[in-house]
Amino acid sequence: MLLEKRIPFKYLLGKIKRELGIIIITGLAAHFLAALFSSKLPVMPGNIPAFLGTAITVLLSFKMSQSYERWWEARKVWGAIVNDSRSFLVQLQSFLPNTSHPMIKTLAYRQIGWCYALGQALRGQNPLEGLEPYLSAQELQQLAAHQNKPLGIIQLNALDIKGLYQAQELDTFKHVQLDATLVRLCDAMGRAERINSTVFPKTYRMFLHFSIYLFVVMLSISLQEIPLIFEMPLLIILSSVFFLLEKAAFHLQDPFRNRPNDTPVTAIARTIEINLRQLLGEPQVPGPVEPQGFYLL
Repeated sequence: MLLEKRIPFKYLLGKIKRELGIIIITGLAAHFLAALFSSKLPVMPGNIPAFLGTAITVLLSFKMSQSYERWWEARKVWGAIVNDSRSFLVQLQSFLPNTSHPMIKTLAYRQIGWCYALGQALRGQNPLEGLEPYLSAQELQQLAAHQNKPLGIIQLNALDIKGLYQAQELDTFKHVQLDATLVRLCDAMGRAERINSTVFPKTYRMFLHFSIYLFVVMLSISLQEIPLIFEMPLLIILSSVFFLLEKAAFHLQDPFRNRPNDTPVTAIARTIEINLRQLLGEPQVPGPVEPQGFYLL
């Protein structure tokens, strides 16, 4: 997630350097071809590229809106995970007769491990990496056979809660309440996976890129009377605005790709760990995830 800090110009330029290279080549080619065939080409009115530029702005606005909606939904999903993770431990501590019951810490640590595992799975990383402090070696070995590791962790917690109910340490009402919390966590995981697996139409981006390149060609032809030394900076500045907006929308549409624009799932999981371990009364807890310059992962 980008922070309210100055974003390096190098970072912005790196996002569109390929597109700018194509723009420079396209603009130069269009300028020299227009000059070569100026006697055969009709005059290009300035309102034609202006109309196309307006159309591109509308397309970019729609894509930015849709992309931000996907990013914001992902952020709401992880906000719900924070709330339900806290509620899960508070319920355990209030439902079980003994607040020092060993199963409370086991379930809480599994929930912490689940948060890390889900974030890593969404980003295409190894879900079980770094979970040794939260799950036993036997549990990690058991989870290795699961295709969906986070789902396997929820299953472990559900079975242990069932065991507490069968041992009559939980009554029916309390068992139902804990089960409902696990269902909400499972639902949040499913919504995050749906966002991650739903592909934004690639043809839309291709058409948008084609429209920007066409805009550059048409604008170059309409400005053929202007010296090249003034024309090229104008083409680069205008196209850079379009491409930067398109690139921002492209990154927002996939909020779990381990990019600076992403939903900061690692930082959120760390916050959950801090909260749960403090609820357990542990004297030492890890600190929050530190920003990596101008963004937080």
